[in-house]
Amino acid sequence: MTGPIHRLLSADFLTQSFRVVGKISVPNAGMIGMMNDTTTSFMEVTDAKLARIHMPTKLAGDYETINLIKSNLFAVCLTRREDVGPQALVRGGYQNQVKYKIRVTTQVYDLEGTLEWIGRFNFAAVIVEGIRNFVPIYDAKLTAILIPQLRIESPAILFNRRQVDLLTVIPEKKPV
Repeated sequence: MTGPIHRLLSADFLTQSFRVVGKISVPNAGMIGMMNDTTTSFMEVTDAKLARIHMPTKLAGDYETINLIKSNLFAVCLTRREDVGPQALVRGGYQNQVKYKIRVTTQVYDLEGTLEWIGRFNFAAVIVEGIRNFVPIYDAKLTAILIPQLRIESPAILFNRRQVDLLTVIPEKKPV
């Protein structure tokens, strides 16, 4: 019997002080499956480039591997929406979803994007229910609060709900 099939994905990993750009080996469950895997609290990023948040254009290091603690990550920015994982896993089932434009603020980052949620938006359910700590948003933008020149636009970002200070639904602008 063989183990799970893994594939390499490119991603940006954001901590309080650093941005790590590199590749990570993920199972068939995609990045969401890996980030929300409770059997391991760390992960290994290969071919990793490291930059300090306050100097986003200056390379601080180039490493074959960097190990990151998942709980200390604020966000993971993916290059493709499909890299999040299988839709049944992302959704938590096969029910219809409602798209909510949201804003998420942490101590370091401000994110905007689309949260796909089953039924009516429920803040408590997004933030505290279940065991998954990383929640996907789509067509997302991430900006460092104190360094606005650090801006990442991504088809999908997983944010760490344990790091959230503020989460709100952005009201739709009504036509005039």
